[in-house]
Amino acid sequence: MKAVFSALCFALATLAADEGTRHPTLEGKVVTGYQGWFRAEGDASGLGWVHYGPGKRFAPEAYAFDLWPDLAEFPPEERIPSPFRFTDGRPAELFSSVHPGTVRRHFRWMKEYGIDGAMLQRFAIGLGKDLGAASLDTVLRHCTAAANAEGRALTVMYDLSGMTPERFPTVAADWRRLVAAGQTKQLCAQFHQGKPLVALWGLGFEDRPPALKEWTALLADIKATGAAILVGVPNHWRELKNDSLADPVLHALIRQADIISPWTVGRIGNPPEAAAQARQTWAPDIAWCREEKKAYLPVIFPGFSWSNLSALRGTHAPLAQIPRLGGRFLWSQAVAAREAGAQTLYVAMFDEIDEGTAIMKCGGPRPVGNFVDLSDVPTDHYLWLSGQAGRMLRGEIPASTDLPKR
Repeated sequence: MKAVFSALCFALATLAADEGTRHPTLEGKVVTGYQGWFRAEGDASGLGWVHYGPGKRFAPEAYAFDLWPDLAEFPPEERIPSPFRFTDGRPAELFSSVHPGTVRRHFRWMKEYGIDGAMLQRFAIGLGKDLGAASLDTVLRHCTAAANAEGRALTVMYDLSGMTPERFPTVAADWRRLVAAGQTKQLCAQFHQGKPLVALWGLGFEDRPPALKEWTALLADIKATGAAILVGVPNHWRELKNDSLADPVLHALIRQADIISPWTVGRIGNPPEAAAQARQTWAPDIAWCREEKKAYLPVIFPGFSWSNLSALRGTHAPLAQIPRLGGRFLWSQAVAAREAGAQTLYVAMFDEIDEGTAIMKCGGPRPVGNFVDLSDVPTDHYLWLSGQAGRMLRGEIPASTDLPKR
């Protein structure tokens, strides 16, 4: 597996090496998080239903996602029959993140709607030699090919959720393997200040083991490869309160990074709170980063819903817990971030239908089940609006609180 992956990456890297850096900066860009974690029964991963529900128990009585994807443009080979049915009895179909055609279509949508690139979530807990690790490499390979073909930037983002201290070294080892295989020489590789960018998400959250010693070693190991580093941190990292560790050592670690990206999902829930977030958090954060000569990447999101996932965990959460308001919530954050001084935006997430933050085409006909109703807008509305946020960020359209018109 490793030899095949390396050979493919090297071949693509050879084509890219002589053409320079296509994506030298994040400034003026809108990027989106790409989970790439959906697996389906019968796909190439061999893992069955992953992230749609509880594996072999996946059924209309046991599932983990709240948004139904719009597959109207998908050919038959990318559609996988699911246990769900429409009211007329027709089977409802889902997609797999390991299908190259599906990944290419997702990146084509990014291009069509003006989203500049993606940050691919590479789940550190899954690194290893099993089927799950192999499928992570498959998704990275497909995303790299798709981003190259569609002219989008791609950043590898290691999500360290669930990591135990002894497994931290696997992250640096995996990054060194990708560098050796030519990942940073791809045309799609995102750069920052002349260095290839890699993201490390999950530093300093109060609800997980601190692992500060392990984070110290990881940051040093990654910097030694010559990469620029983005760290994903809690919303209140600067004040060391609420969702953040209260340990001042956290600031010393954050100063080792080049870009700081605080996690906002679930921390605000309506346009007035977005405006308050900009005044009370983003603007002071940006001032801190300017003083420390760091870049800043705020996170915005269209809404939130994890009713079905919560039910699987034995808890209750309402459907559409943070309403989308026809796009007004997302747009209010984008405008507020620009007014706070942000020069780039991260939209969470492209394909996160589990927690209802997806901006990819969703809605349209829904099968029988507990799914968010998005029929108030076209299925591509949040893709389009994310692209408009980029135009607004660059001053191509006014930074008005009113939704732009199509």
